[in-house]
Amino acid sequence: MIDQQVRDNNIVWQPSEQRVSESNIKKFSEQVGIPAVPYDRLYSWSIAKPGDFWSAVWDFAGIIGEKGEIAFVPAEGGGMLGAKWFPEASLNLAENVLRGDASRVAVYVANEQGVQRKVKMAELRSLVAKAQAGLRKLGVTQGDRVAGIVTNGLESLVSLLATSSLGAVWSSCSPDFGAKGIIDRIGQVGPKVIIASLDYQYNGKQFNIRENIMAISDELKNLSAVVSLSEIPELDMGVGTQLLTWSELLAHDVDVPTFTRVPFHHPLYILYTSGTTGLPKCIVHSVGGVLLQHVKEHQLHCDVKQGDVLSWYTSTAWMMYPWLISGLASEASILLYDGSPIQKERIGILWEIAEEIGITHFGISPKYLDTLEKYGYEVGKNHDLSKLQVMMSSGAPLISEQYDWIYNTIKKDVLLESISGGTEIIGCFVMGSPVHPVFRGENACKALGMAVDIFDEHGNSVLGKKGELVCTQSFPSMPLTFWGDGGDERYFNAYFAKREGIWTHGDLAEQTTRDSLIIYGRTDTVLNPGGVRIGTAEIYRVVEQIPQIKDSIVFGFPIENDEEIVLCVVTENGDVDKALVEQIRRNVRKKASPRHVPRRIYAVKEVPYTNNGKKVEGAVRSIVRGQEVKNKASLRNPECLREYAALADRSYI
Repeated sequence: MIDQQVRDNNIVWQPSEQRVSESNIKKFSEQVGIPAVPYDRLYSWSIAKPGDFWSAVWDFAGIIGEKGEIAFVPAEGGGMLGAKWFPEASLNLAENVLRGDASRVAVYVANEQGVQRKVKMAELRSLVAKAQAGLRKLGVTQGDRVAGIVTNGLESLVSLLATSSLGAVWSSCSPDFGAKGIIDRIGQVGPKVIIASLDYQYNGKQFNIRENIMAISDELKNLSAVVSLSEIPELDMGVGTQLLTWSELLAHDVDVPTFTRVPFHHPLYILYTSGTTGLPKCIVHSVGGVLLQHVKEHQLHCDVKQGDVLSWYTSTAWMMYPWLISGLASEASILLYDGSPIQKERIGILWEIAEEIGITHFGISPKYLDTLEKYGYEVGKNHDLSKLQVMMSSGAPLISEQYDWIYNTIKKDVLLESISGGTEIIGCFVMGSPVHPVFRGENACKALGMAVDIFDEHGNSVLGKKGELVCTQSFPSMPLTFWGDGGDERYFNAYFAKREGIWTHGDLAEQTTRDSLIIYGRTDTVLNPGGVRIGTAEIYRVVEQIPQIKDSIVFGFPIENDEEIVLCVVTENGDVDKALVEQIRRNVRKKASPRHVPRRIYAVKEVPYTNNGKKVEGAVRSIVRGQEVKNKASLRNPECLREYAALADRSYI
């Protein structure tokens, strides 16, 4: 068990002197001549001298390309929009990712049956060269879009790198989205070529999406080719759309890729927001911004080093997919896992793989940890995790009790980082580092180079109080724009309309006196009973610790000039009795506050999630109020909303 004195101090892990002295951030601090401890000195310098800081990151990570003499040109008139980063630079993502010793293992490929393949860097380069030649033959050139409707496999990685090697733009969805969900996304960006997983497996079941691919191709006017990852495509393409298999795309006698270097701000990725309130926003990210942000986060914050093995359970639709792939630029190996993270017969499949290949950096979500805990799966007892150094969690706030569970059940000596940022910045505003202690329930620090603050409703910086997470200075991975007509205006309205010249991220958060942060959830789902702002995460952290509760969702229901907190729970037996209701309310009152106690509690069969695995309180709130949910195609399980539509007519406890 965790030492009682450490528990009383709320510290669940502290780095050893050796860990600090051997860390990348310590070496970086020596390079720039500013101590890493105390961290606030290094952080303050990274904000005060942004050009010097990001230029030093370029040098420390050994970015391949031409940096130029100028690192940063501030926006005219101040503010964040209009600033320029490395205006003389030229580089290519694939050239940086395909670096290092040709004989080293670059990629481990795994599925629900375990590790299937080890791919050395020489083979990966050869595959990218062949795919590059195939895409070039299909007419793909600099600036064209290539879209993947793909699982997290080797072919997806090769396609992405071949696309970026040409200076083209990559965008992807996972194949479980459905035709409308995919059209709502990649249909907006007009891809020239689609790479498609026509057949895939999830949780032991086989899926065939040929009808979806044909429906999608019919909608895309500029589509010239579909590349099938199944060797028997059985697709009926329209006139003008070529159909070929993966082996046909790769049928070129070439083993060394070439790289088209492009300006720092050249488009690389188009990512999509969840789109539950309308069409998904198509967020355009730059080559330089992505690469520089990711090597900073990997090397300085997560302490990724040459020879490490980096994993993150993700689909190709989530921002953590490109984040994972960038790990190759730090000369780490990466794991590509295609399938369900938990199977009834193999609950610990990801940990089996971690043990087999020696994963050093393991990325997951709070929901995954919660499921493991409720299964009673004792990770540390079942697996040799001697190589594991860092665990990272994102997608939702990691609750305090999960910190304890990780250190008691998985591994005592591991750096745990609860990180938070978003698709919008393809990175993080708050992270951890190997020089910070881990405090339960807290994000350890503001990320280097990110001028993060917490503002109240009057625009004042606040300490020890809830407010909105903002960023007050430009950073390299800011979006270039939103793709499509009026993209600049839509981008401005999303993040800058509320506070002139300041990025308002949409998270309810708090900064502590030790400069750590606590994330309470999205501001658009904040509860406001009696005028008190409550983040939904504050209630989840209590409710989902109750063993009988498998899942839950909370939202506000308007009543007169106020609102009531409504809690819907999924239980083992599908019912909620008075004893469970009393336990819920008692625990919430004790561990949160009387203000947090739900007024209405219902039993439901299912909680709605986006295809990226995030709860959608907003969709539930809308449908309960009789309002339309505008984009059900972005939901993994939209049919469950029917139950919520009738919720107001049901009795509650």
